[in-house]
Amino acid sequence: MRVVNATEALGLPMVDEELERLEPLLAGSVMTGDSFLDDVTTHLIAAGGKRLRPALALVAATRGERKASEQDLLGGVAVELVHLASLYHDDVIDEASVRRSVESVNSRYGNLIAIVAGDYLLSRSAAIAAALGTEVAGLLATTLGQLCEGQIVEVRSCFKTDRSEGDYFAAIAGKTAALMSASCRIGALTSGARRDEVDAFTQFGRALGMVFQLRDDVLDVVADDGELGKPPGQDLAEGVYTLPVLLALRDPDAGPELRTLLGQPLGQPEREKARSIVSESKAIEKTVAVARRHVADALVATEGTGPPRVAVGLARLARSLLDDLPG
Repeated sequence: MRVVNATEALGLPMVDEELERLEPLLAGSVMTGDSFLDDVTTHLIAAGGKRLRPALALVAATRGERKASEQDLLGGVAVELVHLASLYHDDVIDEASVRRSVESVNSRYGNLIAIVAGDYLLSRSAAIAAALGTEVAGLLATTLGQLCEGQIVEVRSCFKTDRSEGDYFAAIAGKTAALMSASCRIGALTSGARRDEVDAFTQFGRALGMVFQLRDDVLDVVADDGELGKPPGQDLAEGVYTLPVLLALRDPDAGPELRTLLGQPLGQPEREKARSIVSESKAIEKTVAVARRHVADALVATEGTGPPRVAVGLARLARSLLDDLPG
């Protein structure tokens, strides 16, 4: 399974150039002058990443046709800081040891440092958003609330084999889609786009976020070691039952055996057995079909995003998330 390169999929070279301008701003935004704290706050920044959220902000801001303003770049920094903070916190919750193929912050520095450092990243994001105006600041604050709500929805259903699909979709709408939607909207706002364009980018980001998380949840089941930058099957082992798992549990053939394994933490042999049951069921195909419906929603939204080359690029990005998935 390949890592989706957002700028390559978009086919808008200027976005790649603008991301290069954003990178030093991103690192600089969390530097304090304290060498220990700087090492902690830049740990995942230095590890790299897809930078999908700032890329979305910059597409919405520049339409791939003009140089990003400082406000546009700072909007991208603000959303990426929220994303990074969520990774710091998620790894504490998940007791993860690896993130982006490097040692996780919590594993290297401890849970307390990881939590406080994640909070610091959020504070820096809030300060940047405040400088971008009340609408951007309010949007980012609302988005942060949605992220927390999504996480709580997910945590409260851990190890519950009777988790509803509605509960799952509520969780990913908050955990993933809300920030991608906000990324697109902030880019459109910092560039002074028309309101109909702002709304179209917002709708695109929301649909793309749903596809992105559905893809991630499929990969957690079917990917091989080393393909994800984290151990596959981690969600299964920790009781986070995603749509492929929920559909497999309802499958008359796969469900009974799978149910005997789940409802408790899994060791490595049990994790691999559960992954095998889900991956060999019809649940993967059904999950990909759900993702395709959200891709269709994303394509509809691109019709209002401005220049044709931007709409084409956004549509290509949405489709690319499913190109290498089974089903």
